[in-house]
Amino acid sequence: MTDFALRRRMMVDTQVRPSDVTKFPIIDAMLRLPREEFVPDDKVEAAYVGENLVLDGRRVLLDPRTLAKLLDALEISRSELVLDIGCATGYSSALMLPMAQAVVALEEDEELAKAAEAALARTGAETVVLVNGPLTEGAPQHAPYDVIIVQGAIEEFPQALVGQLREGGRVGAIFMQGALGVARLGIRHGDQIAWRDIFNAAAPVLPGFEKAQAFSL
Repeated sequence: MTDFALRRRMMVDTQVRPSDVTKFPIIDAMLRLPREEFVPDDKVEAAYVGENLVLDGRRVLLDPRTLAKLLDALEISRSELVLDIGCATGYSSALMLPMAQAVVALEEDEELAKAAEAALARTGAETVVLVNGPLTEGAPQHAPYDVIIVQGAIEEFPQALVGQLREGGRVGAIFMQGALGVARLGIRHGDQIAWRDIFNAAAPVLPGFEKAQAFSL
């Protein structure tokens, strides 16, 4: 029988801590939350691998190192409201729940949203607010958010989402340019996001987050 608790500790000790992620809430959540509950049955044995875990098409669970480093940079506090864009099966949302005041999990794929609802219930994270709707439109009914995190890569950040972030709020996302990607931390100032690079990372670009193509005559 697979010892998933041991695998969780190995994930933290070999993938997370060596990447300079040492904040107790992140380490504690990753040690406690059973990641295997958030993956399809046929991929349970791959739940703790150190790479993006493909769910379907262009959707993945971000590899533990990338997710942990994004959370480390975002520094979520217990008084803050978080929007988790592209929550997929809900692992990232459940992980952030003990770090935040509340987490809104946005997922547009109905099957993934159903899987997230079931996994969140199984793991005692029912208080995550699950919203089924277009990822690029966010969840304005619960805005403004102190923190937004994107569970997948983007080429550009939609202006509609900028408006849902509180002034001075933070956003974490992976930007892809071809095969190369970089995780960035953004801060809202007025109608703009000021971005800075924080580490290299890669993931499939989420549908709808591609850069608009320029047409030339």
